[in-house]
Amino acid sequence: MSAPVARAYREDDHAACVALFQSNVPEYFAAVEIDDFLQTLQQVDRYWVIELAGEGIVACGGYDGVDDEPGVAALCWGMVRRDLHRRGLGDFLVRERLRRIDADKDFNAVAIETTRFSCDFYARYGFEVIREQADGFAPGYDLVEMRRPVPWPRAARGG
Repeated sequence: MSAPVARAYREDDHAACVALFQSNVPEYFAAVEIDDFLQTLQQVDRYWVIELAGEGIVACGGYDGVDDEPGVAALCWGMVRRDLHRRGLGDFLVRERLRRIDADKDFNAVAIETTRFSCDFYARYGFEVIREQADGFAPGYDLVEMRRPVPWPRAARGG
């Protein structure tokens, strides 16, 4: 596999990002969440796509500040094309976003709302569960809120 490359999301990436979302339904996202994802693509300034030579856009994700919690960044809508899971692309995407957040002096914490499907993945990056809500995203898709400090001590050591 060639080295992944991150770049800022552009409007002409829309169809590729929707295809990424659809490739993860129903295992990781409920189909009813598409409207929230589309709204995020229109509103979030810090959103990236990951490209692989010969494959095009294979992952996307971003982050934004939390309006009612100054100093907190929230990861949003990170996903990898379903047939490419477990090849290091999710790791690359998370590390790219966290590197940017850890370097931004405006943030002292980073949060994510995810599902039980992804909790162990995010725990590897220092995230801890702080809240759970049954069916918080859709029936059968419990919401799990996780947080970690910025910078994360392991990140400072290259973890």
